[in-house]
Amino acid sequence: MLSNQELILAIESSCDDTAAAVLKGRKVLSNCIANQTIHKAYGGVVPELASRAHQSKIIPVVQQALAHANIDKNDLTAIAYTQGPGLLGSLLVGGAFAKSFALSLNLPLIPINHMQGHLLVHFIEEEGIEAPKFPFLGVTVSGGHTQLVLVKNHFNMEVLGTTLDDAIGEAFDKCGKRMGLEYPSGPQIDKLAQKGDPTKFRFPIPNMKGFDVSYSGVKTAFTNFIHKQTQNDGNYISKNLNDLCASLQYTLVQIILKKIEQVTQTQQLNQIVIGGGVAANSELRKQLLTSEKSHQWKVFLPPLKYTTDNAAMIGIAAYYKILNKQFGRLTDPSLSRLNY
Repeated sequence: MLSNQELILAIESSCDDTAAAVLKGRKVLSNCIANQTIHKAYGGVVPELASRAHQSKIIPVVQQALAHANIDKNDLTAIAYTQGPGLLGSLLVGGAFAKSFALSLNLPLIPINHMQGHLLVHFIEEEGIEAPKFPFLGVTVSGGHTQLVLVKNHFNMEVLGTTLDDAIGEAFDKCGKRMGLEYPSGPQIDKLAQKGDPTKFRFPIPNMKGFDVSYSGVKTAFTNFIHKQTQNDGNYISKNLNDLCASLQYTLVQIILKKIEQVTQTQQLNQIVIGGGVAANSELRKQLLTSEKSHQWKVFLPPLKYTTDNAAMIGIAAYYKILNKQFGRLTDPSLSRLNY
């Protein structure tokens, strides 16, 4: 099998983004994403609305991906899709389309773990992307997950630590909502924090045992602080918005950074590979690059276009599945929860 000549159509539909990509081997020929803006009105993703939106967007997005790659569907050699984890209704839309498409073209089907894709995006063959060497510490930071993973090879991954409550992205969004920011709040907090003082306000950094993290404590402390201050001054948030964002962001980043330091020392790992939507956060990227020098780490940060949910990461994971001759079946279920 000439894997470098594989033409893979990859589909990602785990949450509220409908995405399709075409890869030739490890090279991305197209990577198209259709966002769902309807959720802004609700302050978070509404699962039923997300699955309905996927149904209307998936065919146009796939057509767009094939057109941008200048590929006819009959040229494809494999179909990959996100099996899980994620919202079950959303996963079912992508999975059903992928299975039907693969069946109609008589092509192999490759189910992919969404979280593995976030880390394997670093193996895309593209200028500006350097592939890490095994083993390394993978850190997935997103709206739904915060995990520290020992990555022994492309598909041998062991979760060393995880959030015991909220994910880091969830903490950004919930605290942002308390300040009156639109969903998703993370990018807005990041932008406003650039003009603020990260030391103006102090919020607690939990001392968790082992390699696990917790974000509910700082979220509660932040919410209580805002409530107390606004009781005395109704304009408190608007007067201190930049400093509040900077201080909150600094605290949320420090929580995961301290665990990364702990894991690398204990496990004797010096390669840190970041994946997930919060990997786009400028404070996290800055602190990691600063720590790279002081801790003698090698930090791998994904290009911003591959931080949020995208189909290219599903495609690169599928490439390595093909190399290992690991194919799926039409009977494989979509799974809202899926371990590494």
